[in-house]
This record gives sequence, C-alpha cells and structure tokens, in this order.
Amino acid sequence: MGYLDSLNITGSALTAERFRTDIILQNLANQNTTRTAEGGPYRRKQVVLRENQLDFKSELGKAMTKADRGGVYVEEVVESQNPLVPVYDPDHPDANEEGYVMMPNVNSAEEMVDLMAATRAYEANVTALNIAKSMALKALEIGK
Repeated sequence: MGYLDSLNITGSALTAERFRTDIILQNLANQNTTRTAEGGPYRRKQVVLRENQLDFKSELGKAMTKADRGGVYVEEVVESQNPLVPVYDPDHPDANEEGYVMMPNVNSAEEMVDLMAATRAYEANVTALNIAKSMALKALEIGK
C-alpha cells in the first residue's frame, strides 16, 4: 500500500462520515414534520456505509498497477421502518378523525448518540490524515 492510498482511504471515510452527519442533522431538523412532499410524516433516514470492494478483474488490475485500494462509500440511504408515533392533538391540521397526528419516527436522543459517533469517527479520520501528513513532512526532511 502506497502513501497516497492511505490519503485516499482517509478521504473516503471523511466524505462518508460528513454525509452521515448531514443525514442525522436532517433527521433532527424534521423531527416534527407531519407533512412531506411524498405525503405523510417524515420518516427517519439512515446511511448504509460499505467497504470499497471491486470485482476480481478490477482488483487484479489495481494490484497489477499498484492503484489505490480500500476506503468506504455511502451505499444507500434507507428510511427507517420503525412505526410512526401517534400523538393526540385534535386541533392539528393533520389530525385524523380520532384526533391523533402521526409524528415522525425520529428519536432525538438516538440521533444525538449517532451524531456523536459520526463526529468521533470523523475526528479519528482527521487524526489519521494529520499523522500521514506529518509522516510525509518527516520523509521530506530526511533529504535535507
């Protein structure tokens, strides 16, 4: 594995964690949204990350050319299938005949825990990037 491979892997992780953070913040922002463009209340979204793997032919080609390998990418964003939360509010414009409003299935405590985990993962990757950068600077100083 070359030096630039580590930068590419770290860069892909930074991009993925930033996207995950954006989705978590979107969930928090929409935790009281009862009407969306698709109809119905907002549903919590979750990010599915996947290891960057290629098929055998692509992997063989990369191994032959010593091209970069590894990393992570966002495979998809899925909606949570947890049930919506009924809240009794007969004065709400989206209330049903019984006076219940279906609220989003977003739990702010769960989102905050996920946000902290994404932030810590992002920080760990920034640390790895800084270490790789300092190693490159030390390697350049050897030539002096």
